[in-house]
Amino acid sequence: MIFKKYFHDIIIGFEAIIDNKLKSILTALGIIFGVAAVISMLAIGNGAEQEILEQIKMVGVNNIIITPIEATGNENSTENQEEKAGAKKFSKGLTMLDLKAIEEVVPTVNMLSPVISYNYSAIIDGKSKPVVLEGVNTNYFKLFNITLQLGEVFNQLQSDAGLPVCVIGDNIKSVFFNQENPIGKYIKCGQIWLKIIGVVERRDFTASASDEMGISSSDNKIFIPAQTILMRFKNRALVRADEVERSTARRRMVTTTSTNSADDKNLNQLDKIILQVKETEQLGATANIVKRILLRRHSGLYDFEVTIPELLLKQQQRTKKIFNIVLGAIAGISLIVGGIGIMNIMLASVMERIREIGTRQAIGASRKDIVAQFLAESTLISISGGIIGIILGVALSKIITAVFDIKTIVSLFSIVIAFGVSALVGIMFGYMPAKRAAEKDPVESLRA
Repeated sequence: MIFKKYFHDIIIGFEAIIDNKLKSILTALGIIFGVAAVISMLAIGNGAEQEILEQIKMVGVNNIIITPIEATGNENSTENQEEKAGAKKFSKGLTMLDLKAIEEVVPTVNMLSPVISYNYSAIIDGKSKPVVLEGVNTNYFKLFNITLQLGEVFNQLQSDAGLPVCVIGDNIKSVFFNQENPIGKYIKCGQIWLKIIGVVERRDFTASASDEMGISSSDNKIFIPAQTILMRFKNRALVRADEVERSTARRRMVTTTSTNSADDKNLNQLDKIILQVKETEQLGATANIVKRILLRRHSGLYDFEVTIPELLLKQQQRTKKIFNIVLGAIAGISLIVGGIGIMNIMLASVMERIREIGTRQAIGASRKDIVAQFLAESTLISISGGIIGIILGVALSKIITAVFDIKTIVSLFSIVIAFGVSALVGIMFGYMPAKRAAEKDPVESLRA
């Protein structure tokens, strides 16, 4: 009933917008860009948050990563004071014995896996491709939620016996086997022929994912049992004394430009230990216990680093949320600026159309009719600007993804919020000009 009563006033407001197309477009620009900014900024924020959640899934739930680092002493320990006095300390680095000690001593550990990495060339029928040979155990695929597209992972018997079996990444399958089924075939790494028993499912890997958090693409890797790599390829724990001396001499050299320098320095049997804690609440306590165990086993030397990737990623997620709120607030300010622009234009329009207002009042239009007319104009401009802004915002989000390779997710929530705010802005900032127009004296208006 109310709509029918003021329908004629809304039609008059719509006709006024059509008659002043250029002014209406310029008035709506603030709303258009404001809505587009809100949608695109929230889309960037949603994309960043989704990326973090995917990374959390990739690093596995409740995982802790232990990696070897350059050895440093414990400044507060008695052992370190002895070292300064001349006592020499020695650590074997990260080894399988460390892994077994953690497994036996720490009750909160659910499962764990060693990681031993080497760069090799995979060869089949004269075709060669550089790959990462990664020694792990059967738990590794569960720890990182890795699924297979073909075949199966190596079993406990194959892992313990160090059999020459492997699971290959999707890129390796594409290069060497194309459309063929690689299961049961052999691939050569170094001097060893490995039987392919599985193919890893391709995973989307973002460039922002950090390898130190345990995230890395599995598409270009060959996974084999850790025991296989220690028995059939190389075991850094069995390095000879003369090799240690040569490695130490290289370490003291100022210029180390050789491509093999990193491998020469690394005397750790393992490149990583990945362990999973039973409950999220146990992450911090478990990490502290693991640090103490390794410190004792490594003669008080901090030649390892314990990282909780999920906590780092969640902290990163919180930071991004704060950043997204700031971006949304900045974009929201542009909507307010657009609303002020509407108010200014409508106030100017009231001054220009004094005679029209007086004529309408003279032929029987009430103050409510005048308010409805000018309020309808400002609201229609805002709604139209909101619709165009939504289209522009969605398009802008797609362009950002295509050009800058930044993941964006346009949500229905952001569209509803942006459109609702634009309509509200039209009503709020259009009311004052409409009220001023209704307060005009018809006699004075006709004289103007």
